[in-house]
Amino acid sequence: MTNADLAMIDSKALTARVVLVAAIVVALVFGWVAVRRQLGGMIAELTAANDPNAAMAADIARSMAPSDPITMWLKATIEKNVFSPERTAAAVKMFEDTVRLSPYDFRWWIELGRAYEQADMPERAEAALKRATELAPTYTFPRWQLGNFYLRQDRSDEAFVQFKIATENNQTYREQVFSLAWDYFEKDTAKLEQVIADKPDVYASLALFYGARGLAADSLRIWNKLDDASKAAHPQYIAVIAQGLYEKRHFPQALEFAKQLGMDLDAMPNAITNGGFEHGIGDEKETRFGWKLFRTDNKFDASGDTTIKHSGVRSLKINFRKFNKPELSNVWQNVVVEPGRSYKLTAWVRTENLRSGGNPQLQILNANDDKVLTNSAAFANGTNDWQLVTIDFTTPENCNGIVVRTVRSFCGEDCPIVGTIWYDDFELKKLN
Repeated sequence: MTNADLAMIDSKALTARVVLVAAIVVALVFGWVAVRRQLGGMIAELTAANDPNAAMAADIARSMAPSDPITMWLKATIEKNVFSPERTAAAVKMFEDTVRLSPYDFRWWIELGRAYEQADMPERAEAALKRATELAPTYTFPRWQLGNFYLRQDRSDEAFVQFKIATENNQTYREQVFSLAWDYFEKDTAKLEQVIADKPDVYASLALFYGARGLAADSLRIWNKLDDASKAAHPQYIAVIAQGLYEKRHFPQALEFAKQLGMDLDAMPNAITNGGFEHGIGDEKETRFGWKLFRTDNKFDASGDTTIKHSGVRSLKINFRKFNKPELSNVWQNVVVEPGRSYKLTAWVRTENLRSGGNPQLQILNANDDKVLTNSAAFANGTNDWQLVTIDFTTPENCNGIVVRTVRSFCGEDCPIVGTIWYDDFELKKLN
């Protein structure tokens, strides 16, 4: 190989090394720039505008990532939080710069709109907020912001146009719109319902909203706007509403929701459910308007009896094995009734070897305020064949539900009951 050949090889190798070094330098520069931008953006994202060191962090972030809109946003937000004409004007300029850096991000247009409003430039604020809705037409947040802007400008009609759109797809903002409209319209349900989207999901949420506020009739009315398929799509809503109305003692509507939930299908207003105990008594958690038992005392036992009954195929047999608690409140049922109406409750009772100074008796309780309406006479001691027990009573005006239950007449702290009673054929009738 000649010297000329060697020189040519060395020349090529040198060129290759120069190119490689240049490539490495360029990669390092680009890498450093990228890392600086990422670090600057991360600092801006992690820094709260009200942090004592926010201004210093914003300056560092801006120096590392001057073209990242979030670093400009942080500086602008810090300026906006200082209430002076000069700082507000500076904040507006910075938010405008933020939008220039990222003109198709709706978030920066919202921030600019807020800044314009704070600077008392409502026309520009409206334009910026509307631009945000144009950039994100299906997003809820821009609609919520524009609606609130209109509301602050006393343009309620335009505000609720935006709020109506906001209720369509977002549960969180839907509830906020309900609450805002509820207060704004001074709890006027008709006006509230005019500013919500006409969609099943919205109606389901509104039924839940009404139920949580104890508006039982309105909750049921809105729920019944849904078809069966839409109701089936919201099982968690109906369960919450049914339980909530029951706990708030709105018994007529609680019964309707329970039946739609698949509970208490045989229960009817103004009637005892399973009055003949033909279906037995199940778990108390599975019913709100059927018979319930507390099975927490081994000296008290209740179960169906197919050998002794007044009619049908079974009765309810209750055994007392020296039950000595001074109070008894068991074998009970909630019944939906009408306020201010007269009723007659009848039941057939049989006893065997019943002995006590404080025997069992039936009691009617106002389920709305837990006040006793009336009691039957205490059941007779000894063994007695089937006897008809009759209780006449009138419901107060505040009463839409009663409790029929077994109690005992008081006879002191140590007064046991022994023996057996049977119940059958409970019936409730309206008298007038």
